[in-house]
Amino acid sequence: MINLEAPKKFRPLIGQAHQVAMNLLRPNSRKYDLAEHEYPKELDMLAAMVDGLSESGQASGAGASGVRRAEDDPSKSNGGTRNGSNLASVLSVMEMCWGDVGLLLSMPRQGLGNSAIASVADDEQAERFKGVWAGMAITEPGCGSDSASIRTTARLDGDEYVINGEKIYVTAGDRADHIVVWATLDESLGRAAIKSFVVPKGTPGMTMERLEHKLGIRASDTAAFRFEDCRVPKENLLGSPEIDPKQGFAGAMATFDNTRPLVAAMAVGCARASLELTKELLERAGVDIDYDRPAQTQSAAAATFLQLEADWEAAYLLTLQAAWLADNRTPNSLEASMAKAKAGRAGSEVTLRCVELAGSLGYSEHELLEKWARDSKILDIFEGTQQIQQLIVARRLLGKTSAELR
Repeated sequence: MINLEAPKKFRPLIGQAHQVAMNLLRPNSRKYDLAEHEYPKELDMLAAMVDGLSESGQASGAGASGVRRAEDDPSKSNGGTRNGSNLASVLSVMEMCWGDVGLLLSMPRQGLGNSAIASVADDEQAERFKGVWAGMAITEPGCGSDSASIRTTARLDGDEYVINGEKIYVTAGDRADHIVVWATLDESLGRAAIKSFVVPKGTPGMTMERLEHKLGIRASDTAAFRFEDCRVPKENLLGSPEIDPKQGFAGAMATFDNTRPLVAAMAVGCARASLELTKELLERAGVDIDYDRPAQTQSAAAATFLQLEADWEAAYLLTLQAAWLADNRTPNSLEASMAKAKAGRAGSEVTLRCVELAGSLGYSEHELLEKWARDSKILDIFEGTQQIQQLIVARRLLGKTSAELR
């Protein structure tokens, strides 16, 4: 029988993450929303604490750097299944984003590039890049949702790759000390030739062009980069340098299969914060939400709230499923896209409707509801838009290739 409760072994981690969210992230949420591009110095202490817990083995799997599929022996798990680092990561991310999405995205050494390293790097690279803070650079001015259309090139010259191109919307690009850059080894070979490279900040030929001003997640910096004859050691190519047409876009897909449940978890955590506060505000206003009566027999506000909670619950369960499959070395591309699509859409819908339900309190800065609505929208866009996720799901369900179903 399936158990939908959080595993007991992760409850201390969830509790710790909630305490951090409640005592550190939530109280600083408005401060760094207003002070866009100012580094949240409070996070340094938190990062040191997380590092200490990780070294002691008490925070295994917490954060982006924990989502490494081949780290454990499944034969050691009870009953042939296991709850591992991917599930731990999404559960802790949910709690942290109950506090603040932008501050979580600003956490040192927890960038999306760290998840790319964890997903694609071999054992030597994983050890060599342990402890770095890596942003991830995929999107280009002429290449948004279609990551397979990357035009940034990487040419092997002796013992180095020479990278040329432009990248935009790099989360934590200014603050991270490394950037994972996706580039093609041969444009004529399409997506099969796309690889990822770890580029240390300050490498000659790598220039940060600007920082973006954004609607939401303003505590997190988002940068644009230009690469002109930027040279990196060939050992910095993550995974195998071989071009295998049968594998196609496997490296990027392995990364997305890990990061999309994390982004879904962010949406789930932020939406939960909105639901909890809205329920409190409705109850203060005398709106009774009765879980023992049909929604259609209750007030419009109560019925709307119950529908939003049901939507949230579906997103939550899909996110746990996608992470659990990854922990058990089961292909989860379909489930990762389903979770990202559902959670992204539900997060935007829930947070915006909560603003409506709360009326003037929801729209003003007296509460964080309006901020959560602004923060949630990006979670339906980055790591693959809503439309791209639906396209991936359709291809998987219908057995169609990207060429057959566009």
